[in-house]
Amino acid sequence: MSPIAAQSLRTRWLAVIALAAAQVMIVLDQNIVSIALPAIREDLAFSQANLVWTVNAYVIPFGGLLLLAGRLGDLVSRKQVFLAGLALFTLASVAAALADSQGFLLAARFVQGVGGAITAAGLLGMIVTIFPEPQHQVKAIGVYGFASAGGGAAGSVVGGVLTETLGWESVFYVNLPLGLIVAAMAWKLLPADRGIGLKAGADVIGAALVTSGLMLAVYTLIETERYGLTSARTLGMGALAIALLAGFFVRQAKAASPLIPLRILFSRNVAGANLSQSLMVGAAFGFMFFTVLYLQQVLEFAPLAAGLAFLPAPIVIAVVSMALAPRLLTRFGARPMVLAGLSLMVVGFILFAQMRADGNYLVDVLPGMITAPLGFGLAMPALMTLGMADSKPEDAGVTSGLFNTAQQVGGAVGLAVISTAVSARTGTLLDGGSAQAEALTGGFRLGYGIAAGLAAAALVIAITVIKTRKTAGAAEPVPVAIG
Repeated sequence: MSPIAAQSLRTRWLAVIALAAAQVMIVLDQNIVSIALPAIREDLAFSQANLVWTVNAYVIPFGGLLLLAGRLGDLVSRKQVFLAGLALFTLASVAAALADSQGFLLAARFVQGVGGAITAAGLLGMIVTIFPEPQHQVKAIGVYGFASAGGGAAGSVVGGVLTETLGWESVFYVNLPLGLIVAAMAWKLLPADRGIGLKAGADVIGAALVTSGLMLAVYTLIETERYGLTSARTLGMGALAIALLAGFFVRQAKAASPLIPLRILFSRNVAGANLSQSLMVGAAFGFMFFTVLYLQQVLEFAPLAAGLAFLPAPIVIAVVSMALAPRLLTRFGARPMVLAGLSLMVVGFILFAQMRADGNYLVDVLPGMITAPLGFGLAMPALMTLGMADSKPEDAGVTSGLFNTAQQVGGAVGLAVISTAVSARTGTLLDGGSAQAEALTGGFRLGYGIAAGLAAAALVIAITVIKTRKTAGAAEPVPVAIG
């Protein structure tokens, strides 16, 4: 009997809760800092140009290291790698809170990104191995889905409350008690595991290619708002990133022990789930970013009020992903859930695209704030199920890392594309004599239109690529077997 099979059902659920809490920490940190940026700028004398690196210093190592960290868990021990990453993330969070200079804060944020990647990479892989039974697995994935989506949506709320009441340092200090609690739970509840050994997959060249390629790609994407999508700098660095990633795939085809077995990438459902998720998350990143700006810059909400205005999103996601989605997944399967969820997201973004400069929250924000998260809450657990369905036990970590990488890169690409279009449209309207509120709203409307297009593209991929696979007693998911 495997260590996981020997655990009681209660113990396994507590383990899933601990892993979901770790995911909340990671995604919360990615969003909570945004609300605190004005206070950080004033206290540490950041210029507007340098302030963005408070976010970028975290995002670059996080997006670049997920694949490598996921594979490391497969090779060594997922539990040990997770705990090491959690410790690094927590200590770096305290260092960020103690920062008294720009350089110290940026260095701490970079280490936070490294620790976050190591912590997050194998979470989904551990969850599907804890619950191989379909009836429990869909519920566990729903909990993880809420942690991913709800934690991100709640970041604005928590960031606003902490910054206004306790100061910007508190958005980093909050990770200390959370990290200690999660570490204690994981240490006790997660069963000891052994990886397949470093010699089984120590593809150093492949690791160097994919890590450098992903880091360069993320860096290039987040700098497009400064240099533009079509600048020589962006195109040149983008070409280099593509060359590095292409070299990685060539290496995987030839390596005796590849970092990512190509059978994972050639699975229709895995490929379709990752591509659809990338586009969906890119649209969602734009939704969260520009809705905050609309609330503050057009409707003139205070930071705390703008954060509280986001409460419907995590509430809807929680109810759908944890209560409704598991039942629907078991009854109808993953593919119909993805199609329904993405369709609702398209409708939600179209509703947002109707916003007015003289609008109000109940008419211009709330309908989309309910519809788009409803679709996200339906689609994300189903995509997670499909993204992990063909994973073998020895590949669960890297498959989980692949899913998280697609999420991060998709979010960066989507936000970069939408931000560039919104900035250009706003500038054109201002030059044409429009009032600032009108110009901002016009830019945001275009951004939501692009978000709707991204969600629609994700829907097309899901329709054409993802295939339903029937299993005895249930339509989906196909569980990950435990050896």
